[in-house]
Amino acid sequence: MSRGDDCCGYNVVSVAGSGSALSARLELAGETPALAELGPDVQRLSLTASLETDTRLRVRITDTDHPRWEVPQDIIPRPAPEDVYLDAPCSGNAASSSPPRTRVLSTAGSDLVFTIHASPFRFTVSRRSTGDVLFDTSPNLVFKDRYLELTSALPADRASLYGLGEQTKRTFRLRHNDTFTLWTADIVASNVDLNLYGSHPFYMDVRPPGTAHGVLLLNSNGMDVLYAGSYVTYKVIGGVLDFYFFAGPSPLAVVDQYTQLVGRPAPMPYWSFGFHQCRYGYENVADLKGVVAGYAKAKIPLEVMWTDIDYMNKFQDFTLNPANFSFAELRPFVDRLHQNGQKYVLILDPGISTDPTYGTLIRGMQQDIFLKRNGTNYLGKVFPGEVYFPDFMNPRAAEFWANEISLFRRTIPVDGLWIDMNEISNFINPEPMNALDDPPYRINSNGFHRPINNLTTPASAVHYGGVSEYDAHNLFGLLESRATNHALLRDTGRRPFVLSRSTFVGSGRYTAHWTGDNAAKWDDLRYSINTMLSFGLFGVPMIGADICGFGGVTTEELCGRWIQLGAFYPFARDHSAIDTIRREPYLWASVAASARKSLGLRYRLLPYIYTLMHEAHTTGAPIARPLFFSYPEDVATYGVDRQFLLGRGVLVSPVLEQGATTVDAYFPAGRWFCLYDHSLAVDTRSGERVTLPAPADTAYVHVAAGSILPLQQSAMTTAQARRTPFHLLVALAEDGTAAGDLFLDDGESPEMGGTRSEFSLVKFSCATWSDGMVRLRSQVVHNSYAPSRTLVISKVVLMGLQSPEPPRNFAVYVNGAEVQANRAVSTSYRSRGGLGAAHVGGLSLVVGEEFELKVAMSY
Repeated sequence: MSRGDDCCGYNVVSVAGSGSALSARLELAGETPALAELGPDVQRLSLTASLETDTRLRVRITDTDHPRWEVPQDIIPRPAPEDVYLDAPCSGNAASSSPPRTRVLSTAGSDLVFTIHASPFRFTVSRRSTGDVLFDTSPNLVFKDRYLELTSALPADRASLYGLGEQTKRTFRLRHNDTFTLWTADIVASNVDLNLYGSHPFYMDVRPPGTAHGVLLLNSNGMDVLYAGSYVTYKVIGGVLDFYFFAGPSPLAVVDQYTQLVGRPAPMPYWSFGFHQCRYGYENVADLKGVVAGYAKAKIPLEVMWTDIDYMNKFQDFTLNPANFSFAELRPFVDRLHQNGQKYVLILDPGISTDPTYGTLIRGMQQDIFLKRNGTNYLGKVFPGEVYFPDFMNPRAAEFWANEISLFRRTIPVDGLWIDMNEISNFINPEPMNALDDPPYRINSNGFHRPINNLTTPASAVHYGGVSEYDAHNLFGLLESRATNHALLRDTGRRPFVLSRSTFVGSGRYTAHWTGDNAAKWDDLRYSINTMLSFGLFGVPMIGADICGFGGVTTEELCGRWIQLGAFYPFARDHSAIDTIRREPYLWASVAASARKSLGLRYRLLPYIYTLMHEAHTTGAPIARPLFFSYPEDVATYGVDRQFLLGRGVLVSPVLEQGATTVDAYFPAGRWFCLYDHSLAVDTRSGERVTLPAPADTAYVHVAAGSILPLQQSAMTTAQARRTPFHLLVALAEDGTAAGDLFLDDGESPEMGGTRSEFSLVKFSCATWSDGMVRLRSQVVHNSYAPSRTLVISKVVLMGLQSPEPPRNFAVYVNGAEVQANRAVSTSYRSRGGLGAAHVGGLSLVVGEEFELKVAMSY
């Protein structure tokens, strides 16, 4: 139960509506003695409800008489609330014995209906098309200076909720009777159910028969969100109640609408989809060289080499350890990586050492860009010792940061930056200085209501413009990500790659994310899928976990299974902690074999995955998705969190238990083909759970019938792979059709598919005629990327052909001309799983030119 159940709430005293907006004035119905220790209630509130688009409703409640903190417009740009002039009292007031009046806000083009109930005040959001109530607040609204509480009823038997992070969870679907604390903190991610590095007060609600909607509370203050199944309660320690409702009705539509508001995911460079290797504890440049050589010798792809804080001099940003990572050794190593088509990424922490001889500190002091407390720079402590923290709310701080990055890149031309410890992490517990440091309501930080100042910057610290850390704490990671992204873009002119540990609503516009300090445990292997899928909902599609586990003692079996899963994270990186056993995949023969097989398939899938990146950038669609994104009508998918989809139709079913010899996998309705051997694995009419054998070196990867996947050949780097011919893998549905897309650009231009970028977008479609002839066509939607006019598709594989017997004759036609007589074109037919697969090789179909390929088979 919420603490506000015995509260008096508010009454509506006036209301007015105009077009797509409605405003109301609320007055306190009576004090709340049960919550008196949390401070006095705000007497008068203003409510504005507006249909900002046909699919997005905003409901904002704030103090009528005093301005309050809200997420600044320059951080998350959004329409200003549309206030309607109020000139008449509501006909039903607190003193009236008549039932409370209601006012409705709706438009002909929207499926969302907002209804305000007058006395006592509450509101509902419902779906016009079905009457389903999506959000139904109780009349016990609490609004104090530093405590806001609002509860909404939910249909416990129909609502499946996802999101509300960041926490490591045992399941992807939120469990009833759970509390989600949002206060960014440096807490080890191997701890379940604790507030971690990011704050995302957004959830998606999926209900049978497959309709979805989203709810965002845009608020950067600390909060507890209680989800009991039959209700959700927000307990927030500041700011305003600024809700956004997204109509869907499909899961993909919800994330499209959500990212339209908070910002589309940043395009990632092509190389970032290769494999990454890192470790906290690499000893010197020779150690780095040995790792690169180990990958090459084992013939395992390696795209990016990383270095943790080991490279720094006294753990100071933008410096080099003169003994172990000197310029004389490190710069030639990085140059050699670049010559090999590989990349280099380094870590930065926000704390700037107070060493008076440190150039970065001197320049920062000159520009006065550090976080303040009690009139002076706030002094924290992290790896370098005593530090100051840049205040990224200060415009000068972003300029300072960009200058430091540019200066450092003259020394070591890093290709991307990894920003860590930006919750902000602090190694001390600041003593309280004023009431902000000890709010009347203690959120459940770290699972035991620890003080909000513990191991972070104090809430009484002050940002540029007089903003308190109390209000802006959860924004630091977003602001540092923005500054780092803009700095790299300005310095390189290329698409930035930033990896941030701390995130907030909208962080996906600037950064990738990893799940933080996990452990080498089988549970952490499983839970990584839940966090990955959650961040797809949050608009951060470039997400992965430390493969083989960051902390603890990994094993050969665990590492082998983790590389089989991690090869299909959108962001795939092996990373481990100092003083743990090494876990590069080439160290065990069995793990190396798994890495070659799984990463080999990943690199073949790169054109498909990169096309998904374009879809994410333009529509918000996650790269890694829960099954219900493609099969929302199948309620059995709502609880699936041991498998996931890449895009619409590539299903990954990893082994997640120690000693497992089988995998229990769910297959939604349709045909599913194995990507390794093109056999028909499952053909189900209504969805089916299948037990599959679990080979030691393989995670199952299947493709749904109806899909066309663009592939290239595997290689040791993405640059090498991009130079190989394309293949098209066509998985025919039962009706003989299939479709797919291919997006191409140079992989590093700042824009991806924009008006100022050169790119090609090709759509493929396939149909089977009544005589059995298969026709594959391409439609070139856009073609300004010059290499697409020379890149060719050399092979097409048609899976799901109805005859299991090989045909007597093949005839292949390209743009109406038969090419069967051409010796370069080869055909073969294989029967697997009761259906046939035809391989047509030796083709030269130009990617950037429309073509029609017909394959006729006679039996």
